[in-house]
Amino acid sequence: MFMAADTLAIILGGGQGSRLFPLTAPRSKPAVPIGGKYRLIDVPVSNCLHADIRRIYVLTQFNSASLNRHISLTYRLDGFSQGFVEILAAEQTPDNPNWFQGTADAVRQAARHFAQHEAKHYLILAGDHLYRMNYDQLVNAHEDQRADITIAAQPVDPVTATQMGIFRFDAGGSIVAFEEKPKSDRLKEIGRSIPPGASFARHTDEQPFMASMGIYVFSRDILLEMLEREPGLDFGRELIPHALTKYRVKPYMYRGYWADVGTIESFYDANVMLGRSLAPFRFWDPSCPIYTHQRHLPGTRLTDCHVRDSIVTDGCFLDRCEIDESVVGIRTHMQSGAKIAQSVLLGADFYEDGRPPDGVPALGLGRDVALNRTIIDKNARVGDGARLVNERNVEHADGDGWYIRGGIVVVPKGGIIPPGTVV
Repeated sequence: MFMAADTLAIILGGGQGSRLFPLTAPRSKPAVPIGGKYRLIDVPVSNCLHADIRRIYVLTQFNSASLNRHISLTYRLDGFSQGFVEILAAEQTPDNPNWFQGTADAVRQAARHFAQHEAKHYLILAGDHLYRMNYDQLVNAHEDQRADITIAAQPVDPVTATQMGIFRFDAGGSIVAFEEKPKSDRLKEIGRSIPPGASFARHTDEQPFMASMGIYVFSRDILLEMLEREPGLDFGRELIPHALTKYRVKPYMYRGYWADVGTIESFYDANVMLGRSLAPFRFWDPSCPIYTHQRHLPGTRLTDCHVRDSIVTDGCFLDRCEIDESVVGIRTHMQSGAKIAQSVLLGADFYEDGRPPDGVPALGLGRDVALNRTIIDKNARVGDGARLVNERNVEHADGDGWYIRGGIVVVPKGGIIPPGTVV
């Protein structure tokens, strides 16, 4: 039976996040804003809190200042309990002068901090995924199966399988093999993850493979033993494959919505999806909401605007705009004539007081700005008449104050786009 006090959570957020550049240029991956008012770290932390898991470490090493600030302002747990949400940044020690070299190495270096807490289970999570999961059910499955390691798994199609770690099972449901990002030819050889006649789960023809979600439950002694004895630096590529011959490694089948938002393309898709009427994920789920920092902003003011299938968050000022299938983040200011289609605006950290300096556009979007398949990071300034629509369908480019990644135009945090700019 699940008891929250027996579980300690470790959220991995230490990577440089190069696939999310330029959004990760000023911040770590877990601190990247999403959904207009949240940050990626809010997702795993909220899932933990709903399972009453109150001891949570976040491991990070790159650009951790904004993540530290967000966690300290948001997650102030009951002072009369033992609960905490705490950053563990990479640190040099007399025994190890190196930064984190991989997911397993990060946990290994942090073990001296979390091993001092009494816990039967360690729940290891990624900091850049969008999903809602009952972790109490996951830990219960770990205990019911008498597993040493339990890995959350999800069915995927062959295209997605080439970007993930793929399991193979025996007929009884034990994991017998694990391959990280197999090529298409290798997937044809594998055929499917679950063998015919297996009683524990079934496949569909559209999704014949089971992929690791990067969510692990370790029994305490097993994790500490592996970190001490196994030299590998990464869970997916090294420790988990080695563990299959030594430990009871079991799956936890998850069939809800899950997205890895570790690239610009996946981040963009996950955001744009949120405004649709039948979106598979909702931040506002009435029973398990995603928590974030309370900012006490005023309601958004809209003047003669047309908005369709979009999310407009708190504290915005929108004047005679058209917004279609987009996310508009906090404190966004749009001047008249702006046309926003399938774009993601992360908002602003402050309101501008007075006129901007000469030659610098006002904070937000100027008059008659056009955006299509564009991400505007926080505190950016887009001048009058600018068109960020990728007219030439470029896949990858770096420009003056903008980038294109996967065909998506990205304006970095604090970026300035002069009036009349066309991309």
